[in-house]
Amino acid sequence: MKFIFADSMDFIDPRYDFATDSHGHGRQLYWDDQYPHEYMERPPYDGILVSRGIVGDHRFKGRYTSSQAMRFRRIGAREFLRFDGPGLRDKPIYGDCGAFSYVDEEEPPYTAEEMLEFYVDADFSHGCSVDHVVFEFDKRATGTDGGSQDSRRRYEITLTNAADFLALSRRFPGLTPLGVVQGWSPDSKASAAKALESMGYDYLAVGGMVPLNAASIHLCLQAIRAKIKPETRLHLLGFAKAEQIGEFVRYGIESFDSTSPLLRAFKDARANYYVLTDDGLDYYAAVRIPQSTENPRLLRAAKEGRYRQEHLIDCEQRALKLTRAYDKGIASLEETVEAVFEYNRLFLWDDHQSSDANERALQVTKANLTRTLAARPWKDCNCRVCESASVETIIFRSSNRNKRRGFHNLGVYYDYVRRQINVSHRAEYLDLPSRSCAAEC
Repeated sequence: MKFIFADSMDFIDPRYDFATDSHGHGRQLYWDDQYPHEYMERPPYDGILVSRGIVGDHRFKGRYTSSQAMRFRRIGAREFLRFDGPGLRDKPIYGDCGAFSYVDEEEPPYTAEEMLEFYVDADFSHGCSVDHVVFEFDKRATGTDGGSQDSRRRYEITLTNAADFLALSRRFPGLTPLGVVQGWSPDSKASAAKALESMGYDYLAVGGMVPLNAASIHLCLQAIRAKIKPETRLHLLGFAKAEQIGEFVRYGIESFDSTSPLLRAFKDARANYYVLTDDGLDYYAAVRIPQSTENPRLLRAAKEGRYRQEHLIDCEQRALKLTRAYDKGIASLEETVEAVFEYNRLFLWDDHQSSDANERALQVTKANLTRTLAARPWKDCNCRVCESASVETIIFRSSNRNKRRGFHNLGVYYDYVRRQINVSHRAEYLDLPSRSCAAEC
């Protein structure tokens, strides 16, 4: 099972100065920055997925500039991503059509031929057929019953495009085609998978699972596996339940893509820093010390005269100073927690909530903060991020800190995935009925 990282121009400035919160002198965005596979001691994933929606084009604005998008297609994905060094050249680069970027359109804006041209121009190793996302889900629908008119229309569009894509892809033996599975129920997804297999696909990408809970995903994979050959490979597109991947190994998953470990570093309320334990993954909340001159709530409060800007800067600097001193063993846990908490109180207080509700939320924040600082998890990690940045890794402050923490998370998560695969292999060796039950369900 391969962990494929869904990249979104995720890189850091290796010369970033934490003391002054400034980039390296003369830094040029992208050119002087490093991707996770460049910065970390070893690549924290088995391959990369790049969505056309991220690259962008004249139809939809992506994360790339127009010159970057042109260069991406001219020199190829591998060179653009700098995924061509020793130990990287043989790792796969997957592409998809970015279906979420046109989810509100009546029809996908790309033909099978256009997507193949995109994949071939950029020298992808794997490419997904053109799908149209089906969001409706009814776990009780049987066979091909149910489904709204729109869901059925998207289902048929996806299958028609897949047939065209496979036929055209035969002209490009260097590209491995994946047929995308869409559907409004476990059985309709299974029927789509069977239809794709009958077309000639031996690698299927299961889509439309982002909004589903783990129980519904199990139902879908059970239904799909019951209808297709054991040797037909499965890829899970945009797998949002990345931390639960161990539950799904038994379905014979060949690969899955996710960006969750990196995103949670700065988009999750509490689980920002990953730690691998004997029982699995554990999480710590980052220490929030935002820049007082950039935080929207603090800027608004200062503009309205509720806080003096000088007071905010003093609180911010005291929180930073004590956190760094605590890391060096010259400040106590108690005084550090109090300094950070008092600063948190200023930007977390919500005037739209009651005082009691605010105080309850703040006490949860304080408990999470105390737990993180008391454990000092960054001290026990030997990854390049934690060893070079130390306590700066755990501070929720700027993009370069937050993405570094995301890089750390990717490394921890990759080790977790390797462990899950080993557990699965041991289960098969002992002849445990893990995978066979999926085929019987």
